[in-house]
Amino acid sequence: MAKNRQIIIYGVALAFLIFLLKWLEMRFIIIDNQLELYAGLIAVIFTALGIWLALKLRKPKIHTVIVEKEVFASPNGDFTINQDELRKLNLSKRELEVLQLMAEGLSNQEIAEKLFVSLNTIKTHSAQIFEKMEVKRRTQAVEMAKRLSLIP
Repeated sequence: MAKNRQIIIYGVALAFLIFLLKWLEMRFIIIDNQLELYAGLIAVIFTALGIWLALKLRKPKIHTVIVEKEVFASPNGDFTINQDELRKLNLSKRELEVLQLMAEGLSNQEIAEKLFVSLNTIKTHSAQIFEKMEVKRRTQAVEMAKRLSLIP
């Protein structure tokens, strides 16, 4: 038992001595390589910052805009033209016909072919419709005509 006790004390003393030497070695390594350690630490921090920033900038910026618009539809299949609005706007019969074909989605060339007139005539009618209705686009003209019950 005494022999074992001396071996245990000797082993613990050696372990403590090795721990002490390793601690001193680590301390001297840190002191000797202080500049490299600080540079490495700064490099790690900036690498992490770069990765974070890249992930932030890579995300698409999506903004969803919801536009609510009133849609005017007649409750039944019978449609009657609002004659009062037609007189106020002073649209001719041909202009109303061109407006109806615009609402069907036909191009100026297709409208000209359907009505057996030249393309320039259709462009003139369109310009007059836009002027009388005070709009700038075909879609605005069609929307306003539907709202005013000029076309179904």
